[in-house]
Amino acid sequence: MSVEGVHRPALAQISASAIAHNVRAMKAVVGEAMVCAVVKANGYGHGAVMAANAALEGGATWLAVAIFDEGIELRSAGITAPILLLAETPRETVADAMAHSLTLTIGSLAGAHAAVEAARHIGGRQRVHVKVDTGMRRMGVAEEDVEKVVDVLLAAPEIDLEGLYTHFSVADGASASDRQFSRQQIERFDAVVAKLAARDVRPRLVHAANSAASLAYPEARYDLVRLGLCLYGYLPQAWLASALEVQGSTLRPALALRTRVAALRRAAAGDAPSYGRKRPLDVDSWIATVPFGYADGYPRRLFRAGAEVLIGGKRYPLAGNVTMDQLVVDCAQDEVAIGAEVVLLGRQGDEEITADEWARRVDTITWEILCGVGARVPRVLVD
Repeated sequence: MSVEGVHRPALAQISASAIAHNVRAMKAVVGEAMVCAVVKANGYGHGAVMAANAALEGGATWLAVAIFDEGIELRSAGITAPILLLAETPRETVADAMAHSLTLTIGSLAGAHAAVEAARHIGGRQRVHVKVDTGMRRMGVAEEDVEKVVDVLLAAPEIDLEGLYTHFSVADGASASDRQFSRQQIERFDAVVAKLAARDVRPRLVHAANSAASLAYPEARYDLVRLGLCLYGYLPQAWLASALEVQGSTLRPALALRTRVAALRRAAAGDAPSYGRKRPLDVDSWIATVPFGYADGYPRRLFRAGAEVLIGGKRYPLAGNVTMDQLVVDCAQDEVAIGAEVVLLGRQGDEEITADEWARRVDTITWEILCGVGARVPRVLVD
């Protein structure tokens, strides 16, 4: 079990109102489509239960997680909304998933048989969604095998084939080839939907769009959209902002990382703080120690990438390598106070540091930054 660092001045502030706002902003874009809030990976680092409740408050009607245990966490917190398991569940946990009213994804013929077997054991009617692989090549039923899978499910009265869906691989891509591939995925999926409809098989929920596709491909919104990154206040790519701007909406980052100056010392020119002594100081400087490190989700690469923190509404660079539990900050000639608030992610005064900024600096994606916030960092609701 993870231990939260509640006895040190470091926390992740989570804005429930920002998450609810982001759901409403996206609902204005997607129109009649229902919103499924993706809260896997501990709500993209925000805390799954807090994120789920905030999203439902904002108007989401579905939730989605990656694994069985994440669904159980939400059910144990008293959440009764429909929860879709986005990955096919191992055979040994299918019955437990059904017993907790988790909606299964069927991604293979074997998965269909496992669902039927478990449903007969559990009783009642168990809802499932079939995932079609239209080009992602990660998981899902091949287009040519969808009817075989559907036939297995339809033959079992204990199974309710509620949904049919697919997943995009480059919906956030702006290049001509990426746009063409995404449209091909839509065409392939539409062909599967039409083939089933010709047999009078019409699942009630047809869905495909992730955050990027929800903004870029109106034809992919179908009955439901699955919002991940946008839910937490970030665009998958900046070019996708136009769909929000048409509605006069913007997204609001929901997570801030805040801590405080734990120690302050004077260092002489030529001193090189922290492990490895990587950057000698040009002049005598004040060095602030901050209780937050790479074990908490502050990427070690940020030092060499020129990352900064905020103290008193002003940007200060790191003075040396990020360590497991602490940062050292070069405050130059400013003798900041011990106990002064330090913002690692978020706004302070007129300045703001975003997860997008971190991602650009270390050449990764915003998703990885958010999901990397360590388990020992307490998540605290601020509204």
